[in-house]
Amino acid sequence: MTDELQLLDRIHDASDVRALPREALPQLCAEVRSCLIDTVSKTAGHLASGLGVVELTVALHYVFDTPHDVLVWDVGHQAYPHKILTGHRKELATIRQHHGLHAFIWRNETPYDLISTGHASTSIGSALGIAVAERNKPQDKRRKVIAIIGDGALSGGCAFEALNHAGAFKDIDLTVILNDNEMSISENVGSIAQGLSHVISSPHYVKLVEGGKRILKSLPTVRDLALRAQEHVKGMLMPGTLFEEFGFNYIGPVDGHDLPRLVALLQNIKEMSGLNFLHVVTKKGKGYAPAEQDPVCYHGVPTFDPEQGLNKGATEDKSYSAAFGRWLCDKAVTDRKLMGVTPAMRIGSGMAEFARKYPHQFFDVAIAEQHAMVFASGLAAGGLRPVVNIYSSFMQRAYDGLIHDMAIQDLPIILCLDRGGVVGPDGPTHNGSFDIAYTRTVPNLMIMAPSSRHELYYMLNTAYAYAKPCVIRYPRTTGESMMERNEDGTPNLERPERLSLDQQIPLGMVETLHLASFHQDRLSDTVERREHERELLGICASNVPSLKRESGALREVENKLGEQAKIALLVFGPMVHDLETVAQEHDLTLINMRFIKPLNEELISYLASRYDLLVTLEEGAKLGGIGEHIAAIVANSVSTARTKRKARVLNLGLGDAFMMEGSRSEILQEQGLSVDQVLSQIKAALDV
Repeated sequence: MTDELQLLDRIHDASDVRALPREALPQLCAEVRSCLIDTVSKTAGHLASGLGVVELTVALHYVFDTPHDVLVWDVGHQAYPHKILTGHRKELATIRQHHGLHAFIWRNETPYDLISTGHASTSIGSALGIAVAERNKPQDKRRKVIAIIGDGALSGGCAFEALNHAGAFKDIDLTVILNDNEMSISENVGSIAQGLSHVISSPHYVKLVEGGKRILKSLPTVRDLALRAQEHVKGMLMPGTLFEEFGFNYIGPVDGHDLPRLVALLQNIKEMSGLNFLHVVTKKGKGYAPAEQDPVCYHGVPTFDPEQGLNKGATEDKSYSAAFGRWLCDKAVTDRKLMGVTPAMRIGSGMAEFARKYPHQFFDVAIAEQHAMVFASGLAAGGLRPVVNIYSSFMQRAYDGLIHDMAIQDLPIILCLDRGGVVGPDGPTHNGSFDIAYTRTVPNLMIMAPSSRHELYYMLNTAYAYAKPCVIRYPRTTGESMMERNEDGTPNLERPERLSLDQQIPLGMVETLHLASFHQDRLSDTVERREHERELLGICASNVPSLKRESGALREVENKLGEQAKIALLVFGPMVHDLETVAQEHDLTLINMRFIKPLNEELISYLASRYDLLVTLEEGAKLGGIGEHIAAIVANSVSTARTKRKARVLNLGLGDAFMMEGSRSEILQEQGLSVDQVLSQIKAALDV
């Protein structure tokens, strides 16, 4: 690799880029691409976006005096080349790993990173704030501030709010660069448009226009006519009228891979004051043929062989997202009122097949989470049945929509929060730590947490039949197969398992996966009371099993926890199945709680009067979580005269700190939520 990266070996920060002769920049771009492909193919991560922005990144660091001048990146996964050129080339091999390089732009990771970037559409607003801060300095001391937005981020309302606000300032310098890698605004980049962009950005043109405005100032009618004529001429040749209306001087579209022209344009813009908007058209995946041909597939990649490309052979997708997509397609066969809505996460949310099969029932509203909720409220009020899929951490942006447009109006919207809990390699901006806390306090909501992919399917049936506001949160992890089996026991990828769209989970019903032997012996003597207790515990014919179980041999465990104290584990989500063997070996009651809301308070009081210790476990923040609610119920319950017992409560969940990058297992270990750590914490609680 060193022989192939002769220039990169000499690049330790951006000043080394500026020290290169201009004719060496194309080779530097080629080396950055080679480094990016080689590294990401080994580490996994985001690839296509970075490949498309290599020339722009090199040109920015070559022209501007970074880190004195400020670059604010939007959608941080396009910033891998930026990391390479600012001292992180060798560290790139650790990106998205535990204690490694941050997945996106992280504030103060280097002097070049002034603002953290993880969610979309934030760059213009942040850059505007920095530019306003700079106006307090003398003109010759101000730093240049450049926002680079792309990968669909301009479709977010936050970006347009910032553009609108920027137009209110007459005394700031701000450049916005649109990395248009989807051809979302212009359909071609012709020689006339490119030539005109160069003219408009030239200092001679700027002086001419400003001089003309001053000369015509005393003739307002002629001045207005001249300005309208200028706008009409530019509007006929260029797609920037909208940005001109916001108060920006629009320049573009320009070829984002024409490095000499790009450098020349940026040098002109560097000398310009005020608000400037540069429209750069790039090709996502540029320089790596498979990524150019399929940029969506190569947006985020697992490890792969660059010579062979991604392995696209038939494999079963065992993610919860895929199970959600399976239900959508199954339901849409007979229900034309079903509508799927997503804010630009069609593939990540498992909705690609549904979008292909039922295009008139699928809506991608772009990166606009709040609009997704408002739009869904209109669909529901109009008699349709919207199912909105948003990542848990992205839904934080649309919290008002959850309350105002869904819950208050009691509309039959199903909100599926994908990536609920530990996400892992994407870091603190993507971990779904807070959705249990921020949803459960809202009235009118039913909230469920499936423990398996089958259970997610049944919960979607339940939510659809419920026909009121409903939230289902599920993790970014894999689960059991949903395919029929071949004779050799392997899944048949051509034959999905038959699942019933009529199978529902009774509201509030839990599933007891193991009932401690002492409790089995102490179920009520009367038939009526005994049946009620069994239904309370979900041990009844009307319940739906979360998984098909295969019996296995259990170890004999000395010093069983169940012999020391009466313990019940109340678990929300798939970690309940990780604890099944432990519960059986230690003779603990293990309950798959399923419903965050409505919580079966009668069950909690019932357990509190029979157990010494209730252990709650949720893959969400402990502060404000469902475990705290259960502890409050127990604290307010009254010991019965018969038992004179009230259980203590141990709440386990995610701690009061942001979780950094790492694998799911590493982060759960760090949070004290591995199976062994759960056991250790139970033992410690018993010793108190």
